[in-house]
Amino acid sequence: PPPVEGRPGGLGLGLTLVRRLVEMQGGTVEGASAGPGHGSEFTVRLPAAAPALGEAEAPPPVPKSSGSARRVLVVDDNLDAREALRFLLEDEGHDVATAADGPQALEQARSFVPEIVLLDIGLPGMDGYEVARRLRSVPGCADAVIVAVSGYGQAEDRARSSAAGFDDHLLKPVAPDLLLQIVSGSRRRQAASRRR
Repeated sequence: PPPVEGRPGGLGLGLTLVRRLVEMQGGTVEGASAGPGHGSEFTVRLPAAAPALGEAEAPPPVPKSSGSARRVLVVDDNLDAREALRFLLEDEGHDVATAADGPQALEQARSFVPEIVLLDIGLPGMDGYEVARRLRSVPGCADAVIVAVSGYGQAEDRARSSAAGFDDHLLKPVAPDLLLQIVSGSRRRQAASRRR
């Protein structure tokens, strides 16, 4: 769906994912723009041919991981946002499950038992606040790290997410490096310690 006026339309991960895909193929990607309202131009360069027979081929890329692999549940009603996060996390070696709404998230949580949940607040029907509250009572999820990934970032939005049981609150578009720090455990907020 198109972005709602005043709200970001995506997570800001698209170019990062394109760059990684292109680099995995031995190529490069560059972007240029004359400024706001003038559009953007992206140039992708890929190798013209596979190595000739007899030449040593590079080993296939190994998924990167900044630590041990984690079980991550991504909940977002936007398919593109959901898939972008899934790709980014799987590329880092994490085990990822996805859900498009609250009931699906709770069902996935029961079978997948995530260590980390990246949860959009603006879900249809059951919003992210209610999903977070209910996740805390799912067996195995009481201590999961639940992170709000939202277009809403005012102080009252952050206070409301903390009260609902979120451990962290990220504003869209999310910086991929920050997201990966949270998933790897190298960045933690205090909500988890307050909960215990």
